[in-house]
Amino acid sequence: MTTARIDESAQTLIVAGTGAKPASAELIGPRARVSARVTGRGATWTATFPLQASRWGGASLPLPSGEYALSVDGIALDGVHVATTMLPGLRVAVEGSAVTIAAPVDPVYETPEGQSTLEERYVAQAGGTENAVFFESFYGRSVGCNPRAIDRALAERAPGVTRYWSVVDLSIAVPEGAVAVVEGSPEWWHARGAARLLVVNDWLRRRFARKPGQKVLQTWHGTPLKRLALHRPGFDPRRMAAVIKESRRWDVLLAQNTYSERILRKAYAFFGRPIWVEGYPRNDALIAGDARAIRSALGIRDHERVLLYAPTWRDDRAEMVDFVDAEDLAQAADAVVLVRGHSRTIGTDRDRSGARVIDVTGFPETAQLLLAADALITDYSSVMFDFSVTGKPMYFLVPDLDHYRGTLRGFYFDLAARAPGPLVRTQEELVAALADPHHEAAYATRYAAWRAQFNGRDDGEAAQRVVERILDQGYVTA
Repeated sequence: MTTARIDESAQTLIVAGTGAKPASAELIGPRARVSARVTGRGATWTATFPLQASRWGGASLPLPSGEYALSVDGIALDGVHVATTMLPGLRVAVEGSAVTIAAPVDPVYETPEGQSTLEERYVAQAGGTENAVFFESFYGRSVGCNPRAIDRALAERAPGVTRYWSVVDLSIAVPEGAVAVVEGSPEWWHARGAARLLVVNDWLRRRFARKPGQKVLQTWHGTPLKRLALHRPGFDPRRMAAVIKESRRWDVLLAQNTYSERILRKAYAFFGRPIWVEGYPRNDALIAGDARAIRSALGIRDHERVLLYAPTWRDDRAEMVDFVDAEDLAQAADAVVLVRGHSRTIGTDRDRSGARVIDVTGFPETAQLLLAADALITDYSSVMFDFSVTGKPMYFLVPDLDHYRGTLRGFYFDLAARAPGPLVRTQEELVAALADPHHEAAYATRYAAWRAQFNGRDDGEAAQRVVERILDQGYVTA
C-alpha cells in the first residue's frame, strides 16, 4: 500500500509505502525536477520530496507551476491521492503519479465569477494613488529584459518608489526590495491599479482601465527583423483593431535605435506620442558584466567554449523548434551548449538535456547568457541585435528560411545580404562554420556596419537615461 500527504510546515510531499525501500524517487516537471530523500528499513519506506528548489545558485523558491510526474523506482502509485492543499508559495494536488502544482491564488478567484468580481473592483478602484511602478516582463513568465534593468536603475536612483512585479507564480525571483504579485490574485489587480507607472515589455493582458495620472511605458523586447503587428502577412480586421486598441494604452514607447523607432511607430500606429530612442537597458550588462561569475553559476569551467542556441518561436507551433541536436553539437564543436527557448515556449515545452548541454530557458536574464557565451546560434530572433553589442561571432541556423520569410512572418530587410555571420541550413553546415578559422575576418565589414546601425546607443547607460526621463516627466517621484 502506498499513501501520500503534504507536510505544510516543511513544504514537502511525503510518499510512504510498504515493501523494499526504492532506490530513487523523483518529481519531474517540464522546467524543474527534484529528488526525494528516501528512508526506511525492513517492511516500510518513506520518500520525502521538497516542494522548493534552488536554480542557478539563487534562493530556494517554490517549484514552477505545471504538471509533474511522480516516479518512485517503478512502484505503482495508482492509489495515491492528496486533495488540493494551499501552501504559502504554491498549491499542490496529487492523483496517482500525477502531481499538479499551481500558483498560490485562492481557487475562488480563478472562476469566471471570481475574476469578474476582481475586475469590477479594479475598474472601480480610484487608482494611480501610489508612488509605485508595476513591472511585467513577458506576461509575468520571467523577471528580466528591459523592465528588470529599469527596476535596478530606479531602485538606485529613487529607493522610495515601491516596485511591484507581476509573476505567474512564486518560482520566479523578483529583484531585491521589490514586491511580487501573482497574476490574477487580488494583490495583482490592486497593484496594477494603484501604481502611477506601468513598465511592460509586451501587450497588457486582461482588462485594462487607465486611472487618472497613470502612465504606461512600453519598452518592447527587441529590434525587429520579422514583421510585426499591422505589418504581418494577411489582412485580419480583428488583429488590426486589437493592435490599435493596445497601442493606444501606451504613453511612451522605448526603441533600441532609430531603425526600430520608424518600424514600431508604423507597425503599432503609435502616432502623436513619444518614442524614446535610448538603446536597450537590458544590454547595459553586456558592457560591464562579469562573464566568469555567470559561467560559474552555470557550472561551466573558464576554459570551455560556450555556444548559446537561442531560436525564436514559430507562429505555427507551440513548442521550441528542434533543428539542433544539442548533445551532438556539443560533441562535434567540443563545447558546452546552452539552450535558450523563447518566452512563449516556457509553458509548452520541456528542458533539453544531455552531456555538456544546459537548458537555460528558465534563466532569469538573457543578457547574462549573451555575456557568458563565446558565440551565438540563432535564426530570426531579435537577440541578434543584442548579441552584436559584444562583438562576438554569430551563426544563423535557418532551415525554414523560405517558409518563415515568405509565408509565416516576412522580414523588414534581407537577412542573407546583411547578416554579420553565415546562414546555414543544417547542423552539419553549422558545425563546419563553427570550425572555420576565417569566420571573424570574413564578416568583419558586415559586423561593423551592423553595430553602427543597431547598437549606437547601447553604451551601458541606457537604463540610467530612461530612469532620468521617468523622473523628469514626473511619472514617479524620487
